[in-house]
Amino acid sequence: MPVIETSAALLLVWALIGYLLGSIPSGMILARVLGLGNLREIGSGNIGATNVLRTGSKKAAAATLVLDGLKGAVAVLLARAIAGEDAAQLAGLAAFLGHCFPVWLGFRGGKGVATFLGLMLALAWPVGLLCCAAWLATAALARISSLAALVAALSAPVWMLLLGYGSMIVLGVVVAALILWRHRSNIARLRAGTEPRIGAK
Repeated sequence: MPVIETSAALLLVWALIGYLLGSIPSGMILARVLGLGNLREIGSGNIGATNVLRTGSKKAAAATLVLDGLKGAVAVLLARAIAGEDAAQLAGLAAFLGHCFPVWLGFRGGKGVATFLGLMLALAWPVGLLCCAAWLATAALARISSLAALVAALSAPVWMLLLGYGSMIVLGVVVAALILWRHRSNIARLRAGTEPRIGAK
């Protein structure tokens, strides 16, 4: 964990800011604006980029991926610039939780992978790049988005340890555990061999 230098009150403020940024449902908004339908009634019903891709719009899926990543990155960079590293890590975690459990959608959000990658890139870009590389390599080889997400998430604490980002390991383990839990149905399908591949409608 980072050294706690910010007051509890300010940390609470940054947690709220991070949560509100993360809770913006980028995929839902884009799907409605572009007339792609209700994501809750498409594919897995998820609001993330993988499910947006199932609408047939690669551009909307790419935009969702970028916007969901930016939510985590912006939360981290704002908090770091104004408060410090402790606030940055908390704001990043809060943005991740906001994406997964947005108040506007009855706390039924996405699985947080893009937001996780965005906050990792902002917190420690070498770790973020390696997590992205792990995702891309697994996705290219297996063509399964959920498996790529699991590999990327589980690799994060390893990269932190190897690259000397010890103050981030608690955050990395917590986020990885949450991503595993959010993907529990995907893990069951992976074990059964029924998990859909990238691009399947």
